[in-house]
This record gives sequence, C-alpha cells and structure tokens, in this order.
Amino acid sequence: MYTHKRPLIQTELPGPKAKALLERDAKRMSTSYIRPFPFVPEKGEGAWIWDVDGNLFLDVMAGIAVNTTGYAHPRVVEAVRRQAEAFQHVCFSDFTSEPQLSLAERLVEKLGGGYRVYFGNSGTEAVEAAIKIVRYHTRRPYIIAFTGAFHGRTMGSLSLTASNSKYRRGFAPLLPGVVHLPFPHPYRPPLGAPPEAAGTAVLEHLEHLFKTSLPPDEVGAVFIEPIQGEGGYVVPPEGFLKGLRELTERHGILLVADEVQTGAGRTGKFLAVEHEGVQPDIVVLAKGLASGYPISAVLFREELSSWTPGAHGTTFGGHPVAAAAAHATLDLLEEGLMENAREVGAFLLRAFEELKAKYPRLGDVRGRGLMIGLDFVKDPETREEDPELRDRVANRAFAKGLLNLPAGPSTIRIAPPLILSREEAQIAVEILDEAIAEALV
Repeated sequence: MYTHKRPLIQTELPGPKAKALLERDAKRMSTSYIRPFPFVPEKGEGAWIWDVDGNLFLDVMAGIAVNTTGYAHPRVVEAVRRQAEAFQHVCFSDFTSEPQLSLAERLVEKLGGGYRVYFGNSGTEAVEAAIKIVRYHTRRPYIIAFTGAFHGRTMGSLSLTASNSKYRRGFAPLLPGVVHLPFPHPYRPPLGAPPEAAGTAVLEHLEHLFKTSLPPDEVGAVFIEPIQGEGGYVVPPEGFLKGLRELTERHGILLVADEVQTGAGRTGKFLAVEHEGVQPDIVVLAKGLASGYPISAVLFREELSSWTPGAHGTTFGGHPVAAAAAHATLDLLEEGLMENAREVGAFLLRAFEELKAKYPRLGDVRGRGLMIGLDFVKDPETREEDPELRDRVANRAFAKGLLNLPAGPSTIRIAPPLILSREEAQIAVEILDEAIAEALV
C-alpha cells in the first residue's frame, strides 16, 4: 500500500489540466451538479488520490462514505476482474445467479436471519423500494421521517428528505402523507428541551401527535438514519433508538433504518443500529457496501414480503460485478476493517476533542467509528451555526491536500476509507489544525 508523510500540492489549485476540464464541465453538464472544490481525480491508491495535475490528496470523504476499502484495493480489483470475465449482466430481476444470491444470504445472516433482500443500484432507489414495501404491506397512508434527514432525491425519497429546503424547492407536490419530526440533536436540542432530554422530548412530541392529529393506526413506518448524514453527522442521544423502536412496536408501525451512509462497517459495527441493540423491520444499505461499485440492498422481514411477482423490479439492480465487489468488501470488513474503523475513529475523536479545546469555535465533535462531524459555531455559548467559518476551514484544508466535504449547515464530515491508518489520521488532524488556525485569523 502506498504511504506518504504528507499530501503534495504542486500547482495552484486548480492546476491547468483540472481548470480546462472544469471549464468543459461547466459548459456541458447539468447545473444541478455540485462542485464544492476544483478537484478532478485521475488515480487513487489506498486513502490517497491524485488529481489530473499530479497533486496528491489524502481523502477523508471517500466519495461520500462510499470507498470503504479505499482506491484500487487488490482484493476488490481481482473480484471485479473475475466476475467481469465470467458475465457482466443478465438481469437479476428475471434470472437468479451467483454472486448476488450468496450476497443476499450473507447480508441476511448478518442481521440474524428472518429477512428477504431486494437489490437496487443506489441509496435513493433502495429507499423508494422500502417506501413501496411499506405501502404495499401495511396499506397505511402515513410515513414519518425527521428534519435533518437525507434519504435521496428521487420523488419518493425526496419526500422524506428534510436536510435542506433547496433539495425540495420547485418539485412540489411531493409524496402525500409524509410527516416530519424534529431530530433529537443533542448539541442543539429541539422543542425547548435541555440536551439530556432531547430524545425524550421528541418521543413525547410524537405521542402528542398520535393523540391529536396523526392516527397511529394509519402510520405505516418511521424512516430514520441511525446517525444523520447530510444533516450534519448527528448522533442521537443514547436510548433514543430503543425508545423509538418500543413506540413503533406498540402501535404496529414499521421501523425503517436508512443505513445507506452508516452501514457496511463505517461506525465500527456492520450496522449503526447495533450500537443500540435495535432490530429494524427494514434496513436500507448502499454507498459503502461494494467499495465504490453501485449496488443497494433492502432487507425486510419475511412477513413483509407480501407483494407479488412484478410488483417491483429493476434492470441493473444487483449487478453481478458490483455484487462481486460487495463480497470482497464484506470479506475485508470481517477480516479487520470494522475493528480498524473503531480504533482509528476513537483516535480521531480524541484528537478532535483536543482541537475543540484549542479552538472553542469548533463547537462540537461527534460521531462513531469513522463517521465524525466537526461542527463550527459563531459563539460556543449560543452554539449558533457558522457556515462561513466551516467553509473557510474546508477550503484551507483542501488547499493543503485534504479532500473533505461539508455536511449540514456548519459541519465538516470526516468519512475516510476504513483502511485509514493511525498515521494517516494524524496527518488529517495536523492539516485541520493548521486550517482552523488560518481560518480564524
């Protein structure tokens, strides 16, 4: 594996090749695309990636928590090569085959059995499938989601998404029957609750809605990210997921865990709900499941599989090459990558807490495993979000060779490949230390 002491920036960013490609991009590509930094990749290895001008970056965003095993992991590359040489597509919706079938069996085993699997291509497509399963099986018209949530941008998943109004602007009317609850943000608790009561306040608010305006027997499901992603890498208070699970069971409501960003070992366990010992009715996986190859999986309890053949399907979902990459990814997770996520994540959390003590306007450090949020504030007393400071820090870090991404109003997300070493993590900490110091001047 290629190792480095520091990133290497050899040109003014963007370099000439990147600048030319970005100019072409601006002329031809959809204006809906986001370009947070002038970065154009050429090749990667491990947790490192070069741009087209030869500048070397340490990657702590992993394609938005996708590249679980980093770039060009030899085990993944070999699995993809072998499967591509065998057959690259037949259509799993019509004809069962390896390696998709054994992948489904492995995933079900990881949840303890009792589930069926539907394969798709992406997280948003998987959420759409989950919505259809809920509607088809329960025949209940309402779905509950949370403010701050990101479940995708296709029409059904967009109806659940509430992390930023820009995602919804111009697309109404959306799916009817979606009700949003405030997320129990411990650092900025909703409903006037003190931080220690953020979770209880949200659950009591939901019970209040059940008594006043939302008949619980007409609610099909609650969709929740066990840790909010796009909303700012927000970890709910301990016990909240258990309380939500108990409440949904009491009212016969399905619990859907959107583990698109949290799953596949990112938090140090295969699923983030495992930290709370919660067993959802439906689990949605995508992003990191196949180390950068497009595949998603919806796992749903046996008794929910009441729909008939043809009720839902996909041409490319469960693509055999992506499934082979997923097998290699699972092998590597089981051989130590989840443990590495726990250990290196704990190291980073300690190091970032030290930065927080050094720079009070780094108001909150939160996360699990290698899913960490750094939340910047205007005043540590009021905890008011400071997106401008966050952006200055992110831009300074990028200029120093740390490839990062924002999340939520004022947070930098740290979601590197799970192969990240402690030495590489220390490099990231040093760069962010320098970037924060310069951004505060």
